[in-house]
Parts: sequence; C-alpha cells; structure tokens
Amino acid sequence: MGIQSPPISLPPPPTVHSFQYPPTPPGTESNSRRESRTGSEFEIESSISDADESKFKGPRMYPLPPRSKPDNKVLAEDLKTPDSHVVRDPRLIRLTGVHPFNVEAPLSELFDEGFLTTKDLHYVRNHGPVPLVEDSEVMDWEFIIEGMVDNPIKLTLAQLLREYEQVTYPITLVCAGNRRKEQNIVRKTKGFSWGAAGLSTALWTGVVIGDLLRAARPKRGAKYVCFEGADKLPNGYYGTSVKLNWAMDPNRGIMVAHRMNGEELTPDHGKPLRVVVPGQIGGRSVKWLKRIIVTAAPSDNWYHIYDNRVLPTTITPEMSADMPDTWKDERYAIYDLNTNSAICYPAHDETLALTQTIESYRVRGYAYAGGGKRVTRVEVTLDKGKSWMLANVSYPEDEYRLAPEGAEFGGGRLDVSWRETCFCWCFWDLDIPIPQLQAADDILVRAMDESMMVQPRDMYWSVLGMMNNPWFRVVIHKEGHMLRFEHPTLPALKPGGWMERVKKAGGNISNGYWGEKLSREKEDVIEEEPAKEICMINKNISRKIALEELKKHDGDAEPWFVVNGEVYDGTKFLEGHPGGAASIVGAAGQDASEEFLAIHSENAKAMLVDYHIGSLDEASQATLANGDVEEAKSSTPRKTFLQSKTWTKAIMSAKDKISDDTKIFTFDLEHADQTSGLPIGQHLMIRLRDPVTREAIIRSYTPLSESAEKGKLRVLIKIYYDKPGRKGGKMTQALDAIPVGHFVDFKGPVGKFEYLGRGLCTISGQERRVKRFIMICGGSGITPIFQVLRAVLTDREDSTSCLVIDGNRIEQDILCKEDLDKMAINNTHKCRLLYTLSQAGQSWTGLRGRMDQELLQKEIGPCRNNNGEDLVLICGPEPLEKSVHTILNTMGWKDENLLFF
Repeated sequence: MGIQSPPISLPPPPTVHSFQYPPTPPGTESNSRRESRTGSEFEIESSISDADESKFKGPRMYPLPPRSKPDNKVLAEDLKTPDSHVVRDPRLIRLTGVHPFNVEAPLSELFDEGFLTTKDLHYVRNHGPVPLVEDSEVMDWEFIIEGMVDNPIKLTLAQLLREYEQVTYPITLVCAGNRRKEQNIVRKTKGFSWGAAGLSTALWTGVVIGDLLRAARPKRGAKYVCFEGADKLPNGYYGTSVKLNWAMDPNRGIMVAHRMNGEELTPDHGKPLRVVVPGQIGGRSVKWLKRIIVTAAPSDNWYHIYDNRVLPTTITPEMSADMPDTWKDERYAIYDLNTNSAICYPAHDETLALTQTIESYRVRGYAYAGGGKRVTRVEVTLDKGKSWMLANVSYPEDEYRLAPEGAEFGGGRLDVSWRETCFCWCFWDLDIPIPQLQAADDILVRAMDESMMVQPRDMYWSVLGMMNNPWFRVVIHKEGHMLRFEHPTLPALKPGGWMERVKKAGGNISNGYWGEKLSREKEDVIEEEPAKEICMINKNISRKIALEELKKHDGDAEPWFVVNGEVYDGTKFLEGHPGGAASIVGAAGQDASEEFLAIHSENAKAMLVDYHIGSLDEASQATLANGDVEEAKSSTPRKTFLQSKTWTKAIMSAKDKISDDTKIFTFDLEHADQTSGLPIGQHLMIRLRDPVTREAIIRSYTPLSESAEKGKLRVLIKIYYDKPGRKGGKMTQALDAIPVGHFVDFKGPVGKFEYLGRGLCTISGQERRVKRFIMICGGSGITPIFQVLRAVLTDREDSTSCLVIDGNRIEQDILCKEDLDKMAINNTHKCRLLYTLSQAGQSWTGLRGRMDQELLQKEIGPCRNNNGEDLVLICGPEPLEKSVHTILNTMGWKDENLLFF
C-alpha cells in the first residue's frame, strides 16, 4: 500500500520560520510558509526546553533547532563493531551495511524537520571506526597548525574557547555522493548508493579559521591548507585540503567547529572538534581534527587523491585502477557544490485520491547551490521540459541576517548579517491544479543559481558517481481514482523507483529521455556495453537447483558451492585444487561468491565452466543471501576459533614493528582459553573491506602462533607500501592502517598440506612419509616454513632432517632470524640453516647472491630415488618461486616432490 498524501496546505514546522526572498511585506502571507507577526516581531514557535534558554541571547527572530530525540541508544547492530560507544537513531538508513556508518535520513522525515536538522537525522559519512573520546578528555583535545608558517601553534579545545572569538553560522553540508544511486542504476560506479537525502543543515559554532591562520602567519609561497583527522583508516588518516586564500576569506565562512545546534558535537559528527567548510562538498569538512598543515601544494593524502573527484565520463572503473596521474590531476578534484534540487513531496509511493474537494496539490522540495551562490529560481515542468512554471522559493537562512546586533546562539555570535554569500539550502513549492497532474506523466524540477548555471537534463556519469545533478523526475501513475507517485530510486540496496523498473524492462535510461523510445528511434537498437566478465558458466546447462538439494552437498564427499547464483560441483577438483580440498569443502553448501572472486585469477574463473552444474533458483538465492546457512549456534563457547564455513571476528590488540616494513599483528580471540584450531602447515584467510568501494579484500596468511597457543593469534606480515610507479599491497596496507581495537574477519583452515609430526604429513588428503624437508623461502614466505620447522625441531622424537635456504635482499629483510638461529643452534644434528643475500653489506659473512642454479646444485643436488622421502617446501615472492621451480625441474626434481605453499 502507498502512503497517504499529507494535507495539501503545509503547516510550518514548529521550529522553522522562513519567508520568500525578498522578504514578504508585512500583512502578506507567503505562498510557501505561513507567518504571523505581532507588531514588528516574529512569533517563533520552538520546541527547545526551558533548560536550553541559556544558549540564546537577544530576540529570537530566526529558526531554532528542533528538539533531539532523548531516547536514542547504542543500537544492537553496532554492539559488535568498533562503534559500540556511539549512540544513534534507528530511523537512519544504512548505506554500507553495519560498518562503517554511512547513513541518510528518510527523505520525507528530513524535509519535515524543516530548515535545521537534528543531530539524530543529520546524514553521516564515516570512512571507518569513530574515534572514542571520553567526555573527560574533550577539553584537553589537542590540534596543531604547522607546515609553512612562521608561528606553529598547538592548541587544546579549552584554549580555543578561551583565546578566540566564537561565531555561529547556519550551514548546509552535502555529501558529494548525494543522488549517486541514480548513477549506479545507469552503470555501477565505485561508490555506494546515496539517495537524495545526503544533506543536512545545522547551526555550527566555532572559530573562524582565518583567525587561527593569521596567528600562525603563513609564509610566502603557501597556497593550500590541509586538514587531517584522528580516524585511522586502511589508507592512513583521513585528510584533504582547500586553498589558502579561501580559508583566509571571511566570506567563505570556513570554521573550526565544536558545537552543533547549540550542543557539543556527537561522535558521528566529529566530537570534539571538526572543520566545517560552507558551500563545498562534505568531504572537505574533516572530522575529529588533529592537524592543520599549510603547504605549497594540494594535500597528498590518499583520501584527497582517490576520493571526491569527477573523472572524465570515458574512464571506466576498470581503467581507473591503473591511472595514478589522472587521479592526482587537481582539475578533477571537487570543491564547490554544483546546483541541485529534489522533489520531496509527493513522496515515493505517495497516493493522492482524486476527489472533487481537492483543487490543487502543493509540490515541494529543496534546492542548493555551491561556493556561496544563491539559488535564484526553481522551475517545474509537467511536459518534459517543453514548458516550465516558476516555483516559490523561500530562504530561511536570510532570517539570521535580520537578527539584532549582539545576538548569540550556542555560545557564538550570529555573524551573518553582513555576509551576502549563501551557506544553506532553500525550499521551493508550487501549487499544481489536479487536472494538470492527471494529464501529466511526470513532474520534473530544475534549479538555477545566480551565475545562471542551471541543472542539466542529462546525467554526467563518472567513475565515483559524484555531483549527480540532472533534473529530478517523479513519475505519475494513474490507478483508478487515485494518482501514485514514483521517485527515481530508493537509497542503499532498497529496490524500487522508476529508473530500476525501466532498466529491467530494457529501457535505455541514459538516452536523455528517461527510457522512453522516441518516434525517430524506432529503428534504433540499444547496444549493451560489451561484457567484460569472464564466462564462468556452461551455457548448455539449464538445470535449476533448490537450496534443499544444495545443502545435501555441504560436506566433503561431493561439495557443491555457489558463485554469482550458479552452482558448481567441486568434487573432481578436490585433489587438484592448489589451495587444498579444505578450501572447496569449506565453501560447500554456501554462497562463495565474495571469497572466490576476491582471491582467484582470471584463469581460475574461466575453469569454473567445467564444474558448472546448474543455477540456484531465485527463492533459494534470496534465502541464501539472507544468511540461511548452517552455522554453529551453540551458546557454549567454542574451543577453537577458526571455522571453515563462517567468518569469525577477532580484535586487533597490538602491532609490533620488527623492521621498516614488517610487523607482527596480534589478535585477541573470542575468549582466553580458545585456540586457533589451525593445523601445522595450513593457513587462514583474513578479510577486510576497501574503504571506498566496500569490496572484500581477502588474503591467506600463516600465523606465527602455535596451534595450541590460547587466546591470541599472532601474524607476521611484510607490508608492501605504495612506491612511485608501483602499487603496493592492498591487504597489507589496509591491515597496517586500521587502528588497534578494530575487528578483523578470519576463516579457515585452508591448504592441502598438513604436518602430522615425526615425518608424517598429508598432501591433498594422501599420507606421505618424509625423511628430509628442503625448505626454500624468501621474505615473509618464512612463516609457513617456520611453522613446520618449529614442529620438527621442538619434538625430540622427530628425526626428520631439515635444510633451510632463506634468500633476501639485505640482512634487515631476514624475518624471524633470531628464532631461526636459536632453533638451528639447538638442533645442529637435524637442521642446517643457510641465508643468502643479493645485496649483502661488507660485514655480512653468510652466502651472497640470488638463489640460482649454482647455489641449489651445490646445497641440494639432484633428486635422489628414495621413494619420495625428500620433500621440497617453497614459499616466497612469485619470481622466486618460478625461478626455483624451473631450476629444480632441470636438476631432475619432479613436481610431485615440490610443494608450493
């Protein structure tokens, strides 16, 4: 059922008084908001409590904030995330799953709150965990002003309040992704799906940033001001920049804010201190402010470069991955907002009964412009742009300009009376006769700013899906004695909206005519973009498989699994799978799409055709997507941490640096008596999510922890940082960037090799007796080697001999050297340990050079015919593994005696 239309005449929200611009003459009623006057005073209704009276000084002739909800609490879905300390409103729509918290309000509820938005419904854009700042720490919060300044400054919030003048401005913040869902329907971008409520307005109180910069005295040649927050993310702390001359311009209104709507900032909105940049995209308003850096060039922060850009529309998501120079081109950086508008009423699925008593319907919405510009007109069309009607426009922001001198709000002077720039959204409305609505197919709106820039009819699609501002269109459906209205999209993954409906029906929603085929297009054929995905299905198979049948194959006998809705039988590949049978068995009976696509190469994806047996039926796909998978649900704490079919969370509790690019990451398991459950020689999977795209990053690692170690999991990881001309490791940099206290997902065990002890091992489930291990490794490839070596050398009854050759570039690159040396010295009768360095220093006394044929011929020799009692374990960078493989083959070693971890 659709929602019923609200009354045609909109009563003024209790906390907002606004009027048309220019101001309505006394005695005249505005078409968009009703006013009442007593003499020359405005009568303002406010829902603020008597206890809040101390926030206000002077006659209140301007909009006051609505009352916040008193009963918000930490929500159940946040309890197991790093944001378990943050109180939130359950009405907010989550756009990126449970975490991080990126939300917008339902559009109607946002509009109904009026000009000012409560902290409860104000949109939130978080890239990661919200920093925890206790109330007792707020006044001691420090930030610095540094860089190209003659007088670097360090200030606490208490000093900021005491030493600088406080001002209050009404400011609308808008996410650059507002209305992105429309772009994602046309073609998927790299961003998540904002609806049309990615904006909000509040009264912000703080210090004009120009006052701070003048105290710091920027040097000659300084051109930019960089901001950095305290939110540690997978790619470093969040940061960005604006031009110095903008920051110094009082008309721009950039401030360092500590209050919102007269209250201290909440955690989601930057507690205790943030930057607020009026007229520019929300991404420039850095939260949890820690550093202000004056520079000669724009910020080199990862988030400044790879976020908040509009790249040319010809660049696809695939192309963008290898275009670092394009991302760094400042011509594509977004600063000022573009002109935009939306229809809020009629709401999506709102219905309007056609009765004789209703003569007209009031269409209503919002509009905004950027860079301090004013929206000068809003136009509505009922015939797709052939003719337009001017809407009434109201500017509640202007009421603050009429506040008497000395008026204050929230401890700050209302400093807007002299300013002509506009910082806020405006509202528009138009009464449309019912017969005109009945005759129309849709309602479209566009806005124009004072530079005569008008919203375009057509969408400008770009890879990040930002700054989307084509005409906003609401479709009118005639259903008996009723009209039903349909918005273009719904936010997040919510289905609905005419764009999705038209696309599913085969319409071309990017043709500029909203999916309609014009008469001159009758012979045209809409060509789909060539598919770039690798074919992973057998097109000759049409079998439909139900979830019940899939679950019959969730064991290790005949494991079936699902990728992108298609069912595959992994039975024939159990023995040949490079990751071992456990990888396939662990996915049996489940949707393995995320893991498979994140880990496997194009060749592996193409191989799926041979194992394709059918498609999961739609009902089963829906059930499986909702998590209807067998999981351990016992209330009894599990003895072992890892689960083969379910991701399990552990908290990162420590990072210990052991070299310039290597750290040991320690994770706390679910309870102190829990062991990892990882067999010797096998590995586990770690999952994080890309901070921008939210796509899964999954990699396999072998921990340093012994299998029996309780309560902790320690993983040695070499971090591959970005370098000029070379992209670093996505997972290693992501792990390095997340803060201590962050959750990380684990799954396992996986791998085809397991060492059972005393020379007995299994390879793909087949037992093998080994008398000598030849272990060849390099860099962080030592970790699986170390695990097996430790098991052999710590068991006095294990007579297996071990030869270890560890190749690195320089001595500092040798990982676990102290532990390796100690084990070798204590076991000289069964362990020989060799290091070789390709760039050894003068003091190095060990082997020199790479692992070439001369070295391997000398230390290993040809394969002996001893019934496979020698087994070579190899783990290292891909070039090392390929080189060693080729050399050993030429020396007579067969692949059956070589095992690559």
